[in-house]
Amino acid sequence: MKANNFTSEDDTHTLLDVSLRPPAFAEFCGQERTIERLRLMVDAAQGRGDVLQHILLSGPPGLGKTTLANIIGATIGTSVKTTSGPMIEKAGDLAGLLTNMERGGVLFIDEIHRLQPAVEEYLYPAMEDFKLDIVIDQGPSARSVRLNLAKFTLVGATTRSGMISAPLRSRFGMTCRLDYYDIPHLQKIVQRSAGLLDVPIDPEGALEIARRSRGTPRIANNLLRWVRDYAQVRSQGAITQAVADQALAMLEIDKDGFDEMDKRLLEAIIHKFNGGPVGVNSLAVAVGEEAGTLEEVHEPYLIMQGYLQRTAQGRIVTPRAYQKIGLPPPVRPGELFN
Repeated sequence: MKANNFTSEDDTHTLLDVSLRPPAFAEFCGQERTIERLRLMVDAAQGRGDVLQHILLSGPPGLGKTTLANIIGATIGTSVKTTSGPMIEKAGDLAGLLTNMERGGVLFIDEIHRLQPAVEEYLYPAMEDFKLDIVIDQGPSARSVRLNLAKFTLVGATTRSGMISAPLRSRFGMTCRLDYYDIPHLQKIVQRSAGLLDVPIDPEGALEIARRSRGTPRIANNLLRWVRDYAQVRSQGAITQAVADQALAMLEIDKDGFDEMDKRLLEAIIHKFNGGPVGVNSLAVAVGEEAGTLEEVHEPYLIMQGYLQRTAQGRIVTPRAYQKIGLPPPVRPGELFN
């Protein structure tokens, strides 16, 4: 049993990240429909004295899936055991987690789409019947042992919902999709985080950070900490619109939230591949970045903002991308005669 694989908090986040997480539904800003559904489910389960059904949270990274799992546990009044799909390497790891769950406890599995298929098979009866069938030994002496589990709630999180198998997806009672945040919600998040960090900030400074956060609270908090450091060293400590603009310009993050790699990606497609189409592997070599990083970090925002398109032939930039880097859009055949 690999006990060191499982921690009470996601160890990819620092203690400061955890301290900025809202502890209750009332303090969670944004995702109103998802919050309303989750609160109703929790209230109903508590009213019946029953265990909350399993929940699947999906959406891009940094939108609050881990935070919501912890809020659910806090609202129910139970501890949350946290792990991730790649850390559960064999059935014994899963058994060690589930047999230690108390009634009504919450097990949070991040990146649940990365579970091993063999482990996923063991999870099905655990979710449905709260039983776990473990095979002991091998060959002729192999035997199956059935373990009875306390009724628990599984909260799964995924950034790639399409990779979750249909049998696993069907066992969740509720599936919630988290979307990118709008600027007013991000502004409130920045102001709340600044209050927790004891950083003076005016509404215009919070708005400037929110505009460049790519719709993601995690990015907003990261930028806030950088602007705080800049204000402490280069200014009087308070964050204004001008201070935020200067600090983020130092990071080469423009008013649209583009960083250096975003611009390099668009420029590569336009100058090296005539606007596309180009395959992601060729594009990765051209900009000196891994293909997976382009697909999961940079492309979603560029596509959402209308600068890039994914087609069957490859990536293609839009006229808006040409305007972004200061070039006139190409003239398509036939346009000269219109």
